[in-house]
Amino acid sequence: MFLNVPDLIIKAHGIIMRILIVEDEKLICEQLRRYFVDKGFAVDVAHTATDGEYMGKEYPIDAAIVDLGLPDFSGIELIKHLRQHKVTVPILILTASRISWQEKVEGLDAGADDYVTKPFEYAELLARINALIRRSVGLAHPVLTYRDITINTVAQEVFVAGVKIELTAYEYKVLEYLLFHKGKWISKTTLAAHIYDEEFDRDSNVIEVFIGRLRKKIDPEGNRKPIATSRNRGYCILADA
Repeated sequence: MFLNVPDLIIKAHGIIMRILIVEDEKLICEQLRRYFVDKGFAVDVAHTATDGEYMGKEYPIDAAIVDLGLPDFSGIELIKHLRQHKVTVPILILTASRISWQEKVEGLDAGADDYVTKPFEYAELLARINALIRRSVGLAHPVLTYRDITINTVAQEVFVAGVKIELTAYEYKVLEYLLFHKGKWISKTTLAAHIYDEEFDRDSNVIEVFIGRLRKKIDPEGNRKPIATSRNRGYCILADA
């Protein structure tokens, strides 16, 4: 990454964060560029997936904003290409309000870390980019443990029996929230509210997808059963007796 800045005070000590915006609508792209430049970022822009792929691979960026509807090939394919080439910076996708929850999940599965639905508030977009970069850097939080599951919240890493488990950003947030509230039943609505801002759709199907993927990753043999489910109450990491 270009810089590692835990507090993300952009202009402190001469620090500049660099982001890539891949958006084919030139007016929106220019508005985004000006906004982030005004906030102290260095900004690279691309209007096609081809240019975005080149910049993502070659430029020392800290994060990327990718529109899904690009003219040459889709933003989802672009994200897949970047991840295949070991580009690990946080990626936020811009989605149309009409797309289905399945398409949102597809974008996250491709390697995106977050998404914002158009139309959006610039302040929200800035907050999400800052949060993604903070998460990629790591914050000073305690280590959480449950049986043989350990979460290093400084590095945003999860270990099961000492083996690192790769989770997406959303999967991680769900697991962390449940572990912070160990022994309490958490409804789908509460989980969704923790993951998304109020303006985002809180489709319970997406939460079910995240829980299902978490179970497969942290309990592939089905022996640990760390996440309990109740139709009426939601999900719970049960406290040990």
